[in-house]
Amino acid sequence: MNQRVNLEASWQALLKDQFERPYMQALRDFLLEEKRLGKRIYPPGERIFAALDAVPVDKVRVVIIGQDPYHGPNQAHGLSFSVPNGIPIPPSLRNMLKEIDTDIGLPEPLQANCGDLSAWADQGVLLLNSVLTVEQAQAASHQGKGWEQFTDVLVSRLAEQRQGLVFLLWGAYAQKKGKLVDAQRHHLLLAPHPSPLSAHRGFFGCKHFSQTNKILAAQGLSIIDWSQAQLSGESANNE
Repeated sequence: MNQRVNLEASWQALLKDQFERPYMQALRDFLLEEKRLGKRIYPPGERIFAALDAVPVDKVRVVIIGQDPYHGPNQAHGLSFSVPNGIPIPPSLRNMLKEIDTDIGLPEPLQANCGDLSAWADQGVLLLNSVLTVEQAQAASHQGKGWEQFTDVLVSRLAEQRQGLVFLLWGAYAQKKGKLVDAQRHHLLLAPHPSPLSAHRGFFGCKHFSQTNKILAAQGLSIIDWSQAQLSGESANNE
């Protein structure tokens, strides 16, 4: 994270005071020290705030909250659950796409290694991780360093400024973030995490993707085309 943060204008206006707070200064110092020690940090610096840069505040319609970035080479690119096309699909994303296919059907044949969810972001889906960086091969290594406080403020202020958003909260970690959101002003859909460890306990069959579109349509908004990302072939890593 550079000292001067380049952030999409509407998010800069919403969050600019946070970058001068002691916890964010401490987070910046931590990241700089990690890099000085030669540690590889994901995603690349210019992609840390990619989720915000992709969807201005007034364009957000759906929020999907992940935990922290993938920690394998070339996986993390700043959007929760997403990987660049050409990278094997991680199991949680694989299960998400399976649920989409079961829930609403994918109109085109499933293709190999197409896990880039940027097309969702283009339609107003904020793909936000609670923690925005991670050390290579060290899952959860940047938890408790300040990112959670930053994204708590982000979610709280977004929820205060907007109304009628759909929050997809999968697993206890995301649902904790959901407590920052007024359920009278927004729509909170809860399910177990899509991880292979928990997907069979209620993520499969949750129908959150069709439910989201019904909620959006009821508000007179265009629905999300969830078919933009497609499921990989047999190969997948263990993220």
